[in-house]
Amino acid sequence: MIELVLASSSPRRKQLMALLGLPYSVRPIPVDESPHLAEQPLDYVRRVTQMKAEAYASQPGVTGLVIAADTIVVDGSDILGKPADRQAAIDMLHRLRGRAHVVCTALVVYNLVTRQQECDLCTSHVPMRSYTDAEIERYVDSGDPMDKAGAYAVQHKGFHPVEAFTGCYASVMGFPLCHVTRTLKKFGVQPQVDVPAACQSCLEYRCPIHEAVLKGENIG
Repeated sequence: MIELVLASSSPRRKQLMALLGLPYSVRPIPVDESPHLAEQPLDYVRRVTQMKAEAYASQPGVTGLVIAADTIVVDGSDILGKPADRQAAIDMLHRLRGRAHVVCTALVVYNLVTRQQECDLCTSHVPMRSYTDAEIERYVDSGDPMDKAGAYAVQHKGFHPVEAFTGCYASVMGFPLCHVTRTLKKFGVQPQVDVPAACQSCLEYRCPIHEAVLKGENIG
């Protein structure tokens, strides 16, 4: 079997990648993720993901199939990155409260021998509940938002910021498993497990779109 390489240091991506039931290694390569002037959010996330894949591919002697991903939180035309400090986290959570925003995850799978590349994109609409100021304070004090784009984790059980969500839960966490699965199939790589079942069991979420995604529909 071809070697799979996850080009990411994200613990959430590692957790989700393991659900595919395939052996893989983790080899993150840092890249400059600064946005270009007037760059649109979707262009940005695609470019950064491509940079991650190419940065790994440019190393001498590498082989296998590298999987790169990047996730952004978009409110209007603004990309909300990781908060710089406590006040920035509070401000982001106030901004997102009681409204829907968009989370986009781009994928690149790159065969380092044949140079075949395949890209995919999952765009999810994420409705936030009307949490209170006190809940924001407690959540920020926990430290959890500080390494999260948009200052929240969809899976955080103490804060549970999202309600009435009907998209790809794994994508909001940073790694849309059904999109990964359908992309890997283009390289002849087939997970040995029922990926939707494994994902839903792990995330405790009943996914309404997995069948459509695996059929190739552009849905997130």
